[in-house]
Amino acid sequence: MRPATSKITDCQSFLAKREMLRQYGKTLVFTNGCFDILHAGHVTYLQFAREQGDALIVGLNADASVRRAKGPSRPINNQHDRALVLAALECVDYVVMFEEDEPISIISQIIPDVLVKGADWAHYVSGRDIVEAHGGKVVLAEMVPGKSTTGTITKMKGIHHA
Repeated sequence: MRPATSKITDCQSFLAKREMLRQYGKTLVFTNGCFDILHAGHVTYLQFAREQGDALIVGLNADASVRRAKGPSRPINNQHDRALVLAALECVDYVVMFEEDEPISIISQIIPDVLVKGADWAHYVSGRDIVEAHGGKVVLAEMVPGKSTTGTITKMKGIHHA
């Protein structure tokens, strides 16, 4: 088993790995998100994403990006902790951090064969045009009802104030 820390990389370092994977004919799957407090919905989603190909690359929003998207009280866990938890999952092959609000730059560099996003994002999948222009496909994953980071935080606050 690979140590979790060996799965965490930057985009430039991953590009060399990407070439090796492509030489072996591997199908590269990309997904992204904040993955702030990992829960069963995340795990189900990531396992589904991994089933779409041979190597799952998770683009992880850096802390500043999460704050811009979710507000000043987020993330709960810092980017290093979130990356390590994701990398510890067997279904995750690589974790690549990005600073931007959307993963357009990282997708345009990695050019995955498959882009997976939650069905709740069906109205707009960031990077869809890039992936499809290179012959790849977009797959939408069904969400696990009742499982969300916001719901988990709300539940925790309710317990704390009880």
